Amino acid sequence: MMNGMRKLPREFYDRDTVVVARDLLGKYLVHVSDGVERIGGIVEVEAYLGPHDLAAHSSRGLTERTRVMFGPPGHAYVYMVYGMHFCMNVVTGREGHASAVLLRAIEPVKNVEGRTQGPGRLCKAMHIDRRLNGRDLAGDDFYIAGTTGAGPSAIVKRPRIGVDYAGRWAKRLLRFYIRGNPFVSRR
Repeated sequence: MMNGMRKLPREFYDRDTVVVARDLLGKYLVHVSDGVERIGGIVEVEAYLGPHDLAAHSSRGLTERTRVMFGPPGHAYVYMVYGMHFCMNVVTGREGHASAVLLRAIEPVKNVEGRTQGPGRLCKAMHIDRRLNGRDLAGDDFYIAGTTGAGPSAIVKRPRIGVDYAGRWAKRLLRFYIRGNPFVSRR
């Protein structure tokens, strides 16, 4: 682990999803696989607020796919889209609430190769796949860490991307990113 970084405690995730989403900006996603520690700074996220949020996977209820979302906070919800790209969410809020934060983009810090703008590219660059679905983010080889320093000074709020099917939920300002960061997927 880099100097000054500390693994986030479970309590960090057991809070309001929008608060967690904003607070994840500037934190570090860490994945150790095949003896290689990969670290990326989180620069863009989207909040999904539970079954009442028509853009959230949990809006279709408890399924085998969404079971992790309904579980305890601080676990990874990893799924495949379009049959080819993995996406990673962080489960938030109380158990049974089924809310999560999608990680959309990271800034490479250590041993991260390839593009990292967009959730599919982020997972590919960080070697995240379905095997990490349900993984506790308090583990030793897959976690999110922070430093004692202040978070980003300017956070931008925008509508989420690719959820036009969700009616009024598509327009909600639930996408957050660090203003001016070159690794944000779309401005």
